[in-house]
Amino acid sequence: MLYTPFPVLDHGFVRVVDYMGDDGAIVQAARVSYGRGTRRVSQDRGLIRYLMRQRHTTPFEMCELKLHVKLPIFVARQWIRHRTANVNEYSARYSILDREFYIPDERQLAGQSASNRQGRGEPLGGAEAARVLALLREDAERTYDRYEEFLNERPDGGVRDPDRSGLARELARMSISLAFYTQWYWKIDLHNLLHFLSLRADAHAQYEIRVYAETILDEVVRRWVPAAYEAFCDYRLGGAHLSRGGLDVVRALLAGRRDEAEALRAGSGLAPREWRELVETLGLEGDEPAAQA
Repeated sequence: MLYTPFPVLDHGFVRVVDYMGDDGAIVQAARVSYGRGTRRVSQDRGLIRYLMRQRHTTPFEMCELKLHVKLPIFVARQWIRHRTANVNEYSARYSILDREFYIPDERQLAGQSASNRQGRGEPLGGAEAARVLALLREDAERTYDRYEEFLNERPDGGVRDPDRSGLARELARMSISLAFYTQWYWKIDLHNLLHFLSLRADAHAQYEIRVYAETILDEVVRRWVPAAYEAFCDYRLGGAHLSRGGLDVVRALLAGRRDEAEALRAGSGLAPREWRELVETLGLEGDEPAAQA
């Protein structure tokens, strides 16, 4: 799969430039004191699952991945908050940006969530969605036209208006909006990559970065380190972490002590949002203690 671009969004992609290590490298690092690693795949799989379950992270750092990613600038600004990778980004100081900008699919257009300041609420209706899409495209086209006017350069390297001087590229780029695409090379070890994916491939992550994370997970990690991928999906993506108060509530519910569970919920210090998350994780909707509100 080296150099094969996996499409994401309307103009983006992810492709593997280079990698080091595999499931065997994880096992080798974990069993360094034994000299040679285990010889059976089942034993290697069991060890990797143990490492993932017990959060022994350093063996996963023995694997590294270098990706070439093309993504909207606003997604890149979210992505770069993960400060555990080496990044080299396309520079609009030296090169001219392409006329490529992200226009959401109509199904992704929604209003602001009333309960989550970072999330989306109800989808926009047909006429309103069409109006918003038209405005987004109009703004992006106008922005790029102004960018070209500032540069006074044509894509072939010629000059648009010989009677006018162009603005320096490092200044002309100020007019570009966050919807335009950038590119970078991104190198990260497997431990930190899995942490990135645990946050960005989560259902609560913003759609535009989540589809990149899902592509990396399903198209790259699954093929590269299948045993680590399986363990990650089971223990991190598909698992759940409970606080001490949440665990006490679960123990009382399992023992059939509903009154005690309600009292524990009231005195556990669980915030309403944490309680709702616990109820959702355990699938207790409609059967949870009455003190949920």
